Amino acid sequence: MSTTSPLEKAGATTGNWLDERVGASKVVKGFSRKIFPDHWSFMLGEVALYSFVILLLSGTFLTFWFVPSAGETTYTGPYAPLAGQHVSEAFNSTLHLSFEVRGGLLMRQIHHWAALVFVVSIIVHMFRIFFTGAFRKPRELNWVIGMLLAILALIEGFLGYSMIDDLLSGNGLRIAQAIVLGIPVVGSYVSFFLFGGEFPGEAFVPRFFVLHVLLIPAIMLMLITIHLILVVVHKHTQYPGPGRTNNNVVGFPLFPIYTAKAGGFFFIVFGVIALMGALFQINPVWIYGPYDPSPIGAGAQPDFYMGFLDGAVRIMPGFVEFEIFGHTVSPNIFIPTLVVPGLMVTPALLYPWIEQWITGDKREHHLLDRPRNAPTRTALGVMAITLYVLLWISGGNDIVATHLHLSINDITYFMRVGVFVLPALAYVITKRICIGLQRKDREKVLHGRETGRVFRTEEGEVFELHAPLSAHDRWLLVGFDAPEPAQALSATDAAGVRRPGGRLEKLRQKISKFYFEDRVAPVTPAELASAHHHGDHEEVTAGEGSKPAVGSGH
Repeated sequence: MSTTSPLEKAGATTGNWLDERVGASKVVKGFSRKIFPDHWSFMLGEVALYSFVILLLSGTFLTFWFVPSAGETTYTGPYAPLAGQHVSEAFNSTLHLSFEVRGGLLMRQIHHWAALVFVVSIIVHMFRIFFTGAFRKPRELNWVIGMLLAILALIEGFLGYSMIDDLLSGNGLRIAQAIVLGIPVVGSYVSFFLFGGEFPGEAFVPRFFVLHVLLIPAIMLMLITIHLILVVVHKHTQYPGPGRTNNNVVGFPLFPIYTAKAGGFFFIVFGVIALMGALFQINPVWIYGPYDPSPIGAGAQPDFYMGFLDGAVRIMPGFVEFEIFGHTVSPNIFIPTLVVPGLMVTPALLYPWIEQWITGDKREHHLLDRPRNAPTRTALGVMAITLYVLLWISGGNDIVATHLHLSINDITYFMRVGVFVLPALAYVITKRICIGLQRKDREKVLHGRETGRVFRTEEGEVFELHAPLSAHDRWLLVGFDAPEPAQALSATDAAGVRRPGGRLEKLRQKISKFYFEDRVAPVTPAELASAHHHGDHEEVTAGEGSKPAVGSGH
């Protein structure tokens, strides 16, 4: 007698119907067996994905009550200090959401905190990819998608808090309009197009609303979908280890193990962001009041991801502004807000192809680098982080001055010099640290790890005993590539014909020398055998060394 329930029958019938028409079973079976490696750093991308989902959910809730209009109205809500004041409908609806809609303030704060977590996780995720070399072939396109998502996240966040039309966001919007006006020749035309006339006007709120809730999220959703598809197509990168090669992936299948872990982690991220929204106040627009072009709040600061632009403007000397043919040209705005970000973003977008051209390496890479084994790349990344942090601090130079009782002029002068000197210093220090760590790894492979035990021979010689490394630990320290600088080619080939692209090749050789001149080659089997043969590797008794790690494969 059959015990199949009606629900099971309905599920089986539906599954069979889909399988017969779209081949669903093959897709589900193949996708569920997809292997994903397990490492804590891979969670950074998951945090970005989950916070984006939270943004979509909380943003949908907010759109039910937010009124995207800059039309004037009178505030009649429960917040007494603003009673009877003329405010925009956008600001009025935001106050209504905050004080009169049940759960409205919580959802607003969850949305804002999720936006900040989203931006942070994308930036940290991108630096993880950069430092480990996960952008190399065949993942160059995914790197570009990640960069575009980071840029769109900054724009999306700016639009989100600008359309509320409070005093703080209005001041930020005024700065944005000044940036647009700083564009030579076409700046005023672009400003009129964005704001529908003179600043601020009433057109910007509905325009920003459409961009914020429709256009940019749709583009981001498309890019995230493409990104995830490419992750599946290319297979996931993995850290080096026993049994891990460029031709396999060691980890867990998507279903049921990875699905359960990912689902649980989503609710953890959701819970943490909800807790932040409940306990930590953010963007209290009722304190700032409605936007008015005449006043500005003391100590006004943008969200951290826009602070570097503000900082670049603050430390830019004002004397570079000049007039030509009766028109004012403002490089003091154009350079820090458009040229400097362009010089930061463009090399980052093209970096996978830049490094590929320098190394001449056209192979596929599925194993990640340890950052210390790519010292120049790691140093460049730290240099970029240092520059960003300095510009961000410059954006709060007034807060630093008031809280630390320093001269704001001294801070500005220091930062003008520091943005050129400190990143270069960070580059040198980071590279020397990486090379020092490589030398330490080399020493450890040749002589084993230090045990802290001292041995004295009958002849009175004293030395420390070293424990042999396990096969796993030794493999991690020697299993990497150490490219050498590109060798110079003669100006002509064997037939005496001038080589095409000779100048470009010379440039590549110089950059290659810059990248790989300071290098520590991994220990070769011959060097290791020689060290053992000459007794340089003093082993402790059996059982005191490291045990080989057991790797799992699927």
